[in-house]
Amino acid sequence: MTFDKRPINIYGVPMDLGQNRRGVDMGPSAIRYAGLQQRLSGLGLTVRDCGNIAVPIIEEVQDHPQFEKMYNATAIADVARLLHETLLKTAAANERAIILGGDHSIALGSVSAALYRAERVGVLWIDAHGDFNTPQITPSGNVHGMVVSALMGKCPPPLLIGDRRLQSNQIVMIATRDLDPLEKIAIREAGIKVMTMSEIDENGMADVVRAALRSLGDVQSIHVSFDMDSLDPAVAPGVGTPVSGGLTIREAHLILEMLAADGRVDSLDLVEVNPILDERNRTAALAVELASSLFGQRII
Repeated sequence: MTFDKRPINIYGVPMDLGQNRRGVDMGPSAIRYAGLQQRLSGLGLTVRDCGNIAVPIIEEVQDHPQFEKMYNATAIADVARLLHETLLKTAAANERAIILGGDHSIALGSVSAALYRAERVGVLWIDAHGDFNTPQITPSGNVHGMVVSALMGKCPPPLLIGDRRLQSNQIVMIATRDLDPLEKIAIREAGIKVMTMSEIDENGMADVVRAALRSLGDVQSIHVSFDMDSLDPAVAPGVGTPVSGGLTIREAHLILEMLAADGRVDSLDLVEVNPILDERNRTAALAVELASSLFGQRII
């Protein structure tokens, strides 16, 4: 089996504006400290760390009254737009990207840019949460819980980044297990394919990944948005919104090993690592291991 050897660019987005628990802005540093670049370089890949996208600290951000149920929306959109524009350049050079969060609101920039990589693009949203709230139904007002709905054009400006909108048949959610009541209804009405933890338990991870890829169909490029809270808190304690009953380490590795064999992944988000809540950086170290599985690490 041969693996993609195109260069990989790493971008940090130290943003904690999309949720209300501090510390997730240190996620990029934690993952870098765990040796991401060195681990991927050891696989024979050309890996460039391109530094961080500029993010204002929350104390400097002033909310606009019209965005009462989208906290910090303008500042988040500014960061997402900058990330979007940066990743378009990476795509134009036919290079791959790893985007280190930060909270999951960074995907407003990364997924919106991924939609320009090819005519047919798919997204795998690996997350305990659906992130499909809108300002009308959100219980919290936190933007990291509105990302998918915003990408589909269901949130107002400024959360609309780029000109292309994600379609329901372009995304599959995996490891979902914590949805708000109105969010459940919205996801069903949107027609998004959701592979819950119950389905993983019943059918096994390999069948779930194969079903997800069949659902995406003949896409030419895949973006993986991997929230570390998709894993069980017993193995990944350092996340902002932990939910019990999540993926095991082997299940998570299998997802990414199968995607490596598929060969269509061009970009990866690794988000929601919170070193303040972690134990000896083990969640960040696991993120590095998972990225290695996606980009060519093999058991034999």
